[in-house]
Parts: sequence; C-alpha cells; structure tokens
Amino acid sequence: MKELSIFIDESGVFGPYEAHSPYYIVTMVFHDQSVDISNNIAHLNAKLYQLGMPSYTIHAGPLIRRENEYGNLSLLDRKRIFNTLYNFVRVTDITYYAISVEKKHLAQEIDLNVRISKHLSTFLSNHFEKFLQYDRIILYYDYGQMELTKILVSVFSVLISNTEFRKISPANYKLFQAADMLCTLELLATKATRKMLSKSELTFFSSAKNLRKAYIQAIYMKKLK
Repeated sequence: MKELSIFIDESGVFGPYEAHSPYYIVTMVFHDQSVDISNNIAHLNAKLYQLGMPSYTIHAGPLIRRENEYGNLSLLDRKRIFNTLYNFVRVTDITYYAISVEKKHLAQEIDLNVRISKHLSTFLSNHFEKFLQYDRIILYYDYGQMELTKILVSVFSVLISNTEFRKISPANYKLFQAADMLCTLELLATKATRKMLSKSELTFFSSAKNLRKAYIQAIYMKKLK
C-alpha cells in the first residue's frame, strides 16, 4: 500500500489584519512513506543529544527571537539548535508547499478563509495525478487553529477522498517540526524582501543577504509549485 504523509503547520493569527501579524502562512510537508528516513531522524536526535537536548521539540520562531524556553540560551547555542533542524530538513527526502496571504489587503475577515481554500484547492487540483498514486494519504496537524482545521478537512475531503486526518503532538513528529521551520523561513523570506526583518532576526542571521544565501536558496529547492 502506497502511503503519503502530509504534515501541516501555520504561522500567524487567523483573523483580521494586525500590525504584529500581517501574514498568514500555511506549510505542508510531504513524505512518501516508501522512502525510509529513519537514519535522518536518528542522526537529528543524536545531534540534539550532543547539544544536551534529547527528544527536543524545536520551535523555530521563538528560538530565533530568544523567547520562552530559549530565553537563557546564547546566540551561539540557539544557532546550533536551529542549524541542526535546518540541516535535517535540507537533506531529508521531503518536499513542501506553502500558502502565504498578506492580510492587509483583505476586505473582510472571511476573505482569509476564501483565499486559503482557493490556494489549497488549486494546488491539489494541479497535482491531482500525483496524489492518485497513493492508496492512503494521512494528514497530520495539531489542530492548533480550528479555522484552518475546518478548511483542511473541507478541501481535502472533497478533492482527495482517501485522506485521513490525525491530530498529533509536535513533540512526537520531527516532520511536524520541519513544517514549523519551513513556515518560519517562508515568513522570513517575505520579510527580508520587504525589509521588515526585526532586530532579533537580523542579529540571528547577520543580515538579510546571509539569510537568503545560507538558508532560503537551498530550502527552496524542495518547494513545490
């Protein structure tokens, strides 16, 4: 039985435009279960263990901004953690797709639902033949935002009938953490283009140019159109 796993994460607040959350991004990570990535995961866990963080759940955004559990870590330590997960994403046999909506241009709150649904429907339709190759498609999401959950269930159920939905804990799936990092990088790429990177983001990546050259360019090779 051919099986495709899709791990989904989002960045931003589902709702009207706010200055602190101008974009809403949805990222889907695809993994063909016939491709064994157990060695990649084992290597990632070993590297995290060396950093003193076994079975660690990485949250890319707070890691960059030195928030929450990362408040006492140095810049060097935070970069080591970030790069460990980044390298895992870069070398592992996965692909991804991202939907990015700038909320400032939405006339009504419902327009965000419409925009995401249309983008998702178009993507699934464009790749329909590829999805037909799988006997089962399992969509993994933590149901972090119920508005997005409803969109995912609605669109996938109509277009890809053999989709199953599973609520997960981010700590248990490294590919969900990969989706989190890709969401963050998609947001950073947009902010870099528009010269909107924060002080903490510029400090972490040294410059917008270094962010694009050292991280964005390589990861875009995995991005589906």
